[in-house]
Amino acid sequence: MAPTNDHPGEQGAQDPVKLIGIRETALSLDEVFRAVGDDAAGGTALFVGTVRNHDGGADVDELGYSCHPSAEAEMRRVAEKVVAEYPVRALAAVHRVGDLRVGDLAVVVAVSCPHRGEAFEACRKLIDDLKHEVPIWKHQKFSDGTEEWVGAC
Repeated sequence: MAPTNDHPGEQGAQDPVKLIGIRETALSLDEVFRAVGDDAAGGTALFVGTVRNHDGGADVDELGYSCHPSAEAEMRRVAEKVVAEYPVRALAAVHRVGDLRVGDLAVVVAVSCPHRGEAFEACRKLIDDLKHEVPIWKHQKFSDGTEEWVGAC
């Protein structure tokens, strides 16, 4: 059956941005997943960014994230852009700052929409824009003694 958008559940919710945050503590998949639960959503897409043990061919020993004081407000702006473009029922995004270890969760975003394709697209747009537009910086220290700052914008 083709979507007709006649049912209110086929459209975006009135206030779909449910959770936005910058955290100094461990992130929770359960918290983010619960935040985007919506009975009118047929698809939920979740992206989890983790700290890996390498980058650009070099072994990563340590990693830290820091952010500008405006980062959370910028995350909300990015989220609202996604909501304006897709029929989002619920959206959540949290990013970690501070010192992290390999395997730690660095960012978790989720989007629920009436259909899976919309959810995938909206979630991809959310994480891509978050990484490019929100002032969060990654400081990597490599096994060979070198280090590198990687900026979001």
